[in-house]
Amino acid sequence: MAFEPPRRLVKALGETAPGGDDWLAKLPEAARQAVALRGSTLERVQVPGGRSSLVILVRLPDDSPAVLKLAPGRARPESERAALAHWDGRGAVRLMDEPVGTEGVLLLERLHPDVSVRSLPEAKSMLEAAGTLRRLWVEPPADHVFETVAERTGRQAGAMRAGADAEAVPLVDAALAVREELLASPPRARLLHGTFRQSKVLAGERGPWLAVGPDPVVGECAFDLARLVRDRVEDLIASPSGAATTRRRVKRLAESLDVDQERLRGWTLFRAVESGVRARRVGRSQDAELLLEFAAWL
Repeated sequence: MAFEPPRRLVKALGETAPGGDDWLAKLPEAARQAVALRGSTLERVQVPGGRSSLVILVRLPDDSPAVLKLAPGRARPESERAALAHWDGRGAVRLMDEPVGTEGVLLLERLHPDVSVRSLPEAKSMLEAAGTLRRLWVEPPADHVFETVAERTGRQAGAMRAGADAEAVPLVDAALAVREELLASPPRARLLHGTFRQSKVLAGERGPWLAVGPDPVVGECAFDLARLVRDRVEDLIASPSGAATTRRRVKRLAESLDVDQERLRGWTLFRAVESGVRARRVGRSQDAELLLEFAAWL
């Protein structure tokens, strides 16, 4: 089949593996095998697609639509598989098969890949996204092997300290301090999406909105909700009332999902600073400036 990785994927993989690896080189053959092993027919590669995986729209032998998702090991596709299997379609895209052939390949139900909740007006999109997220917060499996919030943020904290320039140091210090406070007395742990935002909620047939693309983690719900607080951050920064809008958003989301407001503010600060420092480290200076200015409002 004709194949070329989307530019967005190539660029993002270059940021996460600057030393390079052979996953992209092997991707055309891996994609061909994934399609052939399931007797499916290629429709098209989803463009622009994601930053950590290749998404292929296919037809199965019975002509039903489906999606093949291929991701490198560093994107933790088997962790995603385990979370999707545990949710079993409740609030999330449904996993359609067991591991077959090449590792890191998921067969998923077809949603509407070009229609996300982000297409709705801002207030409505937040309401629908929050409602979807609530459905995902379930008890993790007793024998789970998912990363915890403490483990994930511990790795990130080390990179933040090493990668912060002089301008970002005060925000990094504040973010690391609030992390220590939050981890000292965590609420009850749940299985979390891990990278939830409006663009991760797509229109579906089983339900109006279903989540895709988790990077699952186990921990408190405020950590998951924190990424949603800064959705459409470019609009917030461009608005004269952006800081006030952000504070209202924290309050409303915390109240609507029964999350402690101060814990949500704290995790929002940590996650925004972590993303901003990481963006600056890989040369996305504009994204870094937006994120760090947003963090300063918190």
